[in-house]
Amino acid sequence: MHPTIKIKNEQMKKIASFLLLIIVAAISCKKEDTISTGIQPVDLMVNLSYGLDSSGYKLPVSGITVKITNTNSGATQTARSSDSGTVRFENMQAGTYDIDANITIDANTYYQLTGNLISDNITFNASEKNTRIAVGNDVTLSMTLVAGTIGQWVIKQIYYAGSSTTNGAIYRDQFIELYNNSDEVLYADSLYIGQVYGRGTTGNFHVLANDQLDWSFASGMPTGTDPNNDYVYTKSILMVPGTGTTYPVQPGNSIVIAQTALNHKTPFTGANGTSISVKDPSLTIDLSGADFEAYYGDFVASPLASDVDNLSVPNMVVYQYNGRDYILDNPGRDAYVIFKVDASQNVRNWPSYPAPTVAPPAATATRYVQVPDKYIIDGVEVQPSAAEERLPKKLNAAYDAGFTSVPKGSYSSQSVIRKTAKTVGSRIILKDTNNSTEDFDYLDLANPRGFK
Repeated sequence: MHPTIKIKNEQMKKIASFLLLIIVAAISCKKEDTISTGIQPVDLMVNLSYGLDSSGYKLPVSGITVKITNTNSGATQTARSSDSGTVRFENMQAGTYDIDANITIDANTYYQLTGNLISDNITFNASEKNTRIAVGNDVTLSMTLVAGTIGQWVIKQIYYAGSSTTNGAIYRDQFIELYNNSDEVLYADSLYIGQVYGRGTTGNFHVLANDQLDWSFASGMPTGTDPNNDYVYTKSILMVPGTGTTYPVQPGNSIVIAQTALNHKTPFTGANGTSISVKDPSLTIDLSGADFEAYYGDFVASPLASDVDNLSVPNMVVYQYNGRDYILDNPGRDAYVIFKVDASQNVRNWPSYPAPTVAPPAATATRYVQVPDKYIIDGVEVQPSAAEERLPKKLNAAYDAGFTSVPKGSYSSQSVIRKTAKTVGSRIILKDTNNSTEDFDYLDLANPRGFK
């Protein structure tokens, strides 16, 4: 053998041995890191099925979209179910996750499968929020998909955050916008909007497995009912006035319900005679063109000075209230529902209950109206923007499988707004899958009658 070739072979052997040592060391370090930190990948298996209302049909379990979101990092993974209705996520890091599943079935396919005629596509949702995936054994999770409510009215925009406490209008410029998402004229008369109450603070309450309030323990709650699944509980209820055909709303149009229907960019005289103004008008909005306002001055002993009655804007009918004005929770700890009732119902006679505290409630404890789910048309869950401040969900997957929030939080001038799904002619149709995580976006500055 030529001497030069022999030297090269010896050099190659040394290099190979060196590389092997590096690989072994790397594997050893990785193993030691796993042992020392306790961080070990976990596999998640999701089993999907449909709710009881759909159990008589053979609806497709394949092709269901499942998305997992790490609530700390925001990282997401998405996969579709197999023919057996399962999805497997491998090598997940331990942590807290939101897990959402959905499938949309077109109207023709749904008719072929069920024999039921529907006017539009139907979406089924399932959701598990704040699910803890711990180090240890692999996790198997069963999720039941339910059909979301299909309503002609939808909640389009919620401006709950308010604007700057020093340079803006604080919370007095808040509003909610409702939208006619159908292809026919709807009448807003007798349309109710409820502000849903739920567990928002630590306390000595009876709670469910998901940490939400267990209303079956509420004082005076009758037996033989399902108070946690058939109802929501509100801290305020407003109703659009009218005789039934007073307030027509054209397809693709909306109504704006203002806390106070004034131009908050310019100074105005408060109910107590003092001048109210903002330092930076660009942070707030003009609500003088709102369709309705919530005026509490006629019945609250000490209404806020900013609660001025704009006589050119009709007042909402107040069925239930909490506080000195119609104030939406700035951090985003409430949910909202809209509903209509039939002639057999008198909302003023609906029962109300105190929160299910472990200790007996005081006689003066705040009571919350029990609203039957069957009358709800649409619902939107709002949550604080920071993951660590999130609360147990108040609405089930039939009304909102997810939640929405403004990224900058309280007093940011931001609003949450439903996304545009498509445009038919000149009519904008808004996205409505009953999962506000997917259906909603946000505006940096709230914009009544705006679109996203």
